[in-house]
Amino acid sequence: MRQISKNRNSLGFYKFAAIDFETADYGADSACAVSVLLSEKGKITRKFCALIRPPRRDFVFSYLHGITWEDVADQPVFGEIWPRIRQLLEGVEFVAAHNASFDRRVLQACCGVDGVFLPELRFLCTMKLARRVWRIYPTKLSDVCRYFRIPLKHHDAASDALACAKIVLKTGGNGLPGDAFL
Repeated sequence: MRQISKNRNSLGFYKFAAIDFETADYGADSACAVSVLLSEKGKITRKFCALIRPPRRDFVFSYLHGITWEDVADQPVFGEIWPRIRQLLEGVEFVAAHNASFDRRVLQACCGVDGVFLPELRFLCTMKLARRVWRIYPTKLSDVCRYFRIPLKHHDAASDALACAKIVLKTGGNGLPGDAFL
């Protein structure tokens, strides 16, 4: 595993991406929305958000995120948007996500279904970060955002990814405990 430090600047900030997926059903390959933000030198510098047509028409979680099959039926499949996502992930020290095991599993499954190469990425879980650094409990994204007064439209991929990035930036580029990484 590569060491975290190569892309730190003099202020201690990392170059990292924050990612959030929304899924249509219980399958990890059912991403129906994604947001990826790039943070460099302590600032959000780029973002990409997209609706995705999942491999099935089943929508179990519309009650959470409001996305339906009708919203995504004419949208690109994951493999068609992957080049934009890959570009944002190039050269990052890590990818941050709240409950990162979920987003990592969705990313791996979507890459697998569409046959795209997923480079090795280190994931930082902001749920674990909130517990280790600030001792925040409970650690649902809405709880952590309330603690930091970060605006959140929960289960909106763009809002969730932005909140995740802001949580990482609250460390000031320091204090990322090793056990917050997957």
